[in-house]
Amino acid sequence: MNARSTEASYGADVTERLTGLVGALRSHGVRIGTGETVDAAQAVAVLGFADRELLREGLAATLLHGTDQRPVFDPVFDLYFPRSVGAPGTAGPADRDELRDRIAAALAANDRALLAQLAVEAVDGFGGYGSSPGSDGWSSYQTLDRIRPQTLLARVRASLREGAGETEFADRLLDDEIRRRIEAFRRLVGAEARRRVAERRGRDEIARRAVAPTADRVDFLIAGRAQLTELRRAVQPLARKLATRLAARRRKAARGSIDLRRTVRASLSTGGVPMRPVLRRRRPARPELVLLCDVSGSVAGFSDFTMLLVQALHDQFSKVRVFAFVNRVDEVTGLLVHGAADPEGLGARIRAEATLTGWHGSSDYGVALGEFTERYADAVGPRTTVFVLGDARTNMSDPNLPAVRQLAERARRVYWLNPEGRSQWGTGDSAAPAYAELVEMRECRNARQLGALITRLLPV
Repeated sequence: MNARSTEASYGADVTERLTGLVGALRSHGVRIGTGETVDAAQAVAVLGFADRELLREGLAATLLHGTDQRPVFDPVFDLYFPRSVGAPGTAGPADRDELRDRIAAALAANDRALLAQLAVEAVDGFGGYGSSPGSDGWSSYQTLDRIRPQTLLARVRASLREGAGETEFADRLLDDEIRRRIEAFRRLVGAEARRRVAERRGRDEIARRAVAPTADRVDFLIAGRAQLTELRRAVQPLARKLATRLAARRRKAARGSIDLRRTVRASLSTGGVPMRPVLRRRRPARPELVLLCDVSGSVAGFSDFTMLLVQALHDQFSKVRVFAFVNRVDEVTGLLVHGAADPEGLGARIRAEATLTGWHGSSDYGVALGEFTERYADAVGPRTTVFVLGDARTNMSDPNLPAVRQLAERARRVYWLNPEGRSQWGTGDSAAPAYAELVEMRECRNARQLGALITRLLPV
């Protein structure tokens, strides 16, 4: 193969990797346009592959819209632009003890570039397994189990003290710093193993399955504490975006639709040609909103986030009332004071200060809905839009359909947002199909779906 064909083949490979990177990011919800893709290609041409971290930052600057997208970008970048791209291959380590000595020295020096190279050698020498075509062939767990970098803490500590003479930090702070470096090395090993698996099984598949989604795409029912914390931080930006969309809808709705009868009558003066369409006059009013939230078990995170979002959108409504329940219902509007709600402690505060349970702690939709229609009938009127938040799982108790029917008759509209997937409705103790016959039930599994539903369903 001559030099020109080699250069063309190398350029085609880089182009394929860049377009694959963009496609994988789009599949995870990162919005990337054609112009941004062109800018990324120019960044690759200018930066090259000599400094991989510089290339990473250059592509992040051209493709991303905020730091919250980095947890998705970094592992995807490692799949499509691994250290082997644009760099010569590496040989495996001579033996385990020698590799551990080099890792300890790199940890003591905090040499990140060398640690990255040693991660490649570690996986190459100790992470391979299997020989069949269907096996992945590389394991970060196996690599770390054989190298055991966590056992190097004492050696690195001794090296740091010997090199510095006297440490400036307390022993505990020094150990914490060493642990952070070891954890960073473990992540490098994991990234290298994923890269090798991706090269064998296909980068696109690994990017789709092995890269964690952004917090706004994680199902409420399986979101961990860290993801829920990230969602709480995203409440205010999301509320501003939704408020802008709602304001635009109201401006459009205020113009009204064409009044055909009056338009035809007015056209008589112009020979039957409707020169000036007559619009129906509208007097849009801000809607009244009622939230009825199940705060039990795994749906509590979904309800807490929705309450915070509506609280942040408070100015878009003429009146907002919020009710929480498990098997009893209580009003918690006062706990969501506009501008003063504590995102971190909201759920705990509601469960501590509100009366939500009776003689047992399991959710009971039938009892809670019946109590709501009896005690808080004044909360729902012809201008009220009601959102019920919950998975509709009744623990085999009476779903109390007459209470839901009464609620639907009083309110302007009733929407039920269910954090479970539609395929789960009606399974086990789920009364979702029965409730869906009386009110409009929508699947709402993550924050992205919730934002779209709030914008679409709220009246203007």
